[in-house]
Amino acid sequence: MSQINKEVSDFAVQAFVGGEFKEVKKEDILGKWSVFFFYPADFTFVCPTELEDLANKYEDFQKIGCEIYSVSCDTHFVHKAWHDASKTIKKINYPMLADPTGALARDFDVMIEADGLAERGSFIVNPEGKIVAYEVIAGNVGRNADELFRRVQASQFVAEHGDQVCPAKWQPGAETLKPSLDLVGLI
Repeated sequence: MSQINKEVSDFAVQAFVGGEFKEVKKEDILGKWSVFFFYPADFTFVCPTELEDLANKYEDFQKIGCEIYSVSCDTHFVHKAWHDASKTIKKINYPMLADPTGALARDFDVMIEADGLAERGSFIVNPEGKIVAYEVIAGNVGRNADELFRRVQASQFVAEHGDQVCPAKWQPGAETLKPSLDLVGLI
């Protein structure tokens, strides 16, 4: 079942951010763009490469008004321990959400029930709290923060310019399309 236009359910979870624990709730995501970046677990192999990639791009996401929330089914204490133990994870400044009950993973439909882990799912959520784009990929393939950033920019553009759409590989400033019958199949 598609998650497009699904409203994120109410939630309240603990997070590790800025060297401390903080509660993050649904109301915190409203009014701005968000990315929920689910990954299987802390202290793993592919996950730190993805989280570092996001950390290196985090300032760019903030400049376009988008908050990053990484999410795993670990506790906030495990997030802190990983942060303290890994120079890669020390680079993270975005909130690391703890989902030990799997409530968020289930709401976004990425929970692997048999393992108690989340799939690799990336979700772009608009300021109204609705999912506008997502991808879920196999656990053995890492994601690309540059492509996720481009998708956030495209989602923001079409939200602002409802009569235009972004073609493949669109970048800010590039030409967009206005849907019409004379474009069907001709491009």
